Amino acid sequence: MTKTGLFDSPLQVINVGLASFAEDLSRRGVDVINVDWRPPAHGDPAKNALLTKLQSKLDLVSQANATALERMLNAHPIFVDVGTALDTIPGFTEKTILHAGPPVTWDKMCGPMQGAVVGALILEGRATDEHLAREVAASGEYKFAPCHEYDAVGPMSGIITAGMPVLVIEDKHTKRRVYSNINAEGKGRKALSFGAYGPEVQEIQLWLQDVLAPFLQAAVRAAGGIDLKAIMARALHMGDEVHNRHAAATSLMVREFFPLLGKIQVNSDDLFRIGKFLYYNDFFFLNFSMAACKLITLMAHGVPHSTLVTVMARNGVETGIKVSGGDAWYTAPAPMVKGLYFPGYSEADANPDLGDSAITETAGVGAMAIAAAIPLVKVNGGTAATALSMTREMYEITLTHHPMFTIPVMEFAGTPTGIDAASVVESGITPYINTGIAHKQPGIGMVGAGVSRIPYSCFVQALQGVVTALPS
Repeated sequence: MTKTGLFDSPLQVINVGLASFAEDLSRRGVDVINVDWRPPAHGDPAKNALLTKLQSKLDLVSQANATALERMLNAHPIFVDVGTALDTIPGFTEKTILHAGPPVTWDKMCGPMQGAVVGALILEGRATDEHLAREVAASGEYKFAPCHEYDAVGPMSGIITAGMPVLVIEDKHTKRRVYSNINAEGKGRKALSFGAYGPEVQEIQLWLQDVLAPFLQAAVRAAGGIDLKAIMARALHMGDEVHNRHAAATSLMVREFFPLLGKIQVNSDDLFRIGKFLYYNDFFFLNFSMAACKLITLMAHGVPHSTLVTVMARNGVETGIKVSGGDAWYTAPAPMVKGLYFPGYSEADANPDLGDSAITETAGVGAMAIAAAIPLVKVNGGTAATALSMTREMYEITLTHHPMFTIPVMEFAGTPTGIDAASVVESGITPYINTGIAHKQPGIGMVGAGVSRIPYSCFVQALQGVVTALPS
């Protein structure tokens, strides 16, 4: 008599959940279909109760999200002007210092943010050295506030002070405005945004104020405005994701200036240095991209009962998010960044994640569009398949495909756009962020680049805030 075992006859198995079960069956010759499933909200009863309450008001929430999303997609950022923060940003004073991320006080700031404040106070003439700058910063004389609370953004430390030049970005339809400082990063150059503040940093910041900012102001006024949304869309087709890669976008922006040179009064020495600065600074477009994305998400903010995420930002100590349906910050400890380090540095030197630049992912580019910029995955040891997988995963937590920001390698599919806090809580999938890495000690600067993810608990808190505000 012959026994018939489980694996002696043809079977087709559907495996639900852990892929390792499917892999084991497949090795034994079983025809297996794996269903990628996980219990909603990690199977947590409290989180599932939130989702159930939200589901009971689904029509209300869905309509709110549709309204917020429509506003986001219709936003059209145009670069229109340059001016000092004091003269340009509403509510700004000589004693205002803006920073990246959610609120943080001087004594709680991370090393690179304190370094940037030191550099800014020296630049403003309020101190002559680090010791005096620290005394001023700790005195209570200055008001520290998040850039986002002034409709502004800044990369890494995000520091903006009164005399700094800022970019002015305006919505084509509503004329609403947002602001960003000017990017001074470049090949081999230490940057204030990463917490460096030495003579090299002071010199480039003064040059930005005295030479580059007036040039940009004259150029954009002569142009009558420059369409940032169009540049971003085109750059996605040229290998950028307009967060950590800007080679194409910066080149496209420079092309906007060239036909105007005959209308701009600038001497040959200054023009030569401007050209050299732009040649060695692929990241020049970053601050334009961030401001454009801030405008895009700001237009979607303030729709009651919407779970659409409109802010994601990090201050090097905490990460914070906001959703359209409220104005509260929902925070969690800032994560470390997974990435590659410059020679001589390691994760032991790194500060936790830092900066307002996650506004790009919030608007549907950056890591959301990393499949458009496949070489970037090399900074966290990934492959081309990794880039495609990362973008595909982000569709699980977003409300739509962007109609204008498209990815050629994915058959011109629109980027995953409109992060939904409820979908994050339900799926357990959190947004990727492309980012730089700052040294944890002030004065040193950038030590690498990589990828982080926004903490899950931020979205749970945000969902709780929306659910609490729902009508009974």
